[in-house]
Amino acid sequence: MKLALLIAAVDPSIGGVMVFGDRGTGKSTAARALAGLLPPIMVMEGCRFGCSPDEPRACPGPCEAGKAVKRNVPFVDLPLGATEDRVLGSLDLERALRTGEKVFEPGLLARAHRGFLYIDEINLLEDHLVDLLLDVAASGENVVEREGLSVRHKARFVLIGSGNPEEGELRPQLLDRFGLSVEVRTPRDIGDRVEIMRRCAAHDADSAGFGKAWADEDDKILHQIARGQKKLAKMEVPDEVLVDAARLCSACGVDGLRGELTLMRAARAYAALKGAKLVRREHLLAVAPLALRHRLRRDVLDESGSTARIERAIAEHFA
Repeated sequence: MKLALLIAAVDPSIGGVMVFGDRGTGKSTAARALAGLLPPIMVMEGCRFGCSPDEPRACPGPCEAGKAVKRNVPFVDLPLGATEDRVLGSLDLERALRTGEKVFEPGLLARAHRGFLYIDEINLLEDHLVDLLLDVAASGENVVEREGLSVRHKARFVLIGSGNPEEGELRPQLLDRFGLSVEVRTPRDIGDRVEIMRRCAAHDADSAGFGKAWADEDDKILHQIARGQKKLAKMEVPDEVLVDAARLCSACGVDGLRGELTLMRAARAYAALKGAKLVRREHLLAVAPLALRHRLRRDVLDESGSTARIERAIAEHFA
């Protein structure tokens, strides 16, 4: 899960991260912690759409006259009971009644621009909202046509969803739209469980001291992400690695071409994260389970999990 989140932080265009797993395994904690590790971003002061100084006219907000300021990477929670107006944005009724002026009130998508949009228990979210979110995440733009308003603004964010399979599965068509998928299980090793209790107790007793104790590790991750983001644009993917991606997807029976594209992007981001000069086969194979495990057809004759099927294909074709 940590690797998937880091890859998505380096290359937000991958398509987000879906995390399924047991309750109480730290899924939301890990997702929220990532936003605090990212380098701050520059935004136009007073802009409600989080515009970058490089594109000050990219939104309907009054950001042209402002100055650039630093801001933490946004991390927005989308509650299950959110309405479509709350997500997309809507007419500011109070201002319309008071002044008669039609003004757009930005929604959660505008707040999440250039950051993260997190949905806990995404498998319980209404289908039409999930469709809407994935369409915006894929296009990077939110278009609102309602109540006499016609508004278009950028909404590029990393979509992170988490859920418990016991409470219902996500539709395969929607799951396929996520770039990476991971499965989190409750630790079985007694030593790991004891260490988790120790760290939670230490954090509860002195949260500031706990943060200082791990500050150096946090800084390493921050620099690693920043370095990966800079190297990503120059990262080359040799033809032989592209052939490997196509062979693996074909061997696993992945439908469509979204699997190859996501696998290529994830391998490139992982190579940039590791500080490599170009993408190699080992980078591709390391991220293959993350990029492909949720894209495999269910085989009633094969009771092994999707990750095991991918690992078996890797062993057979890349031994």
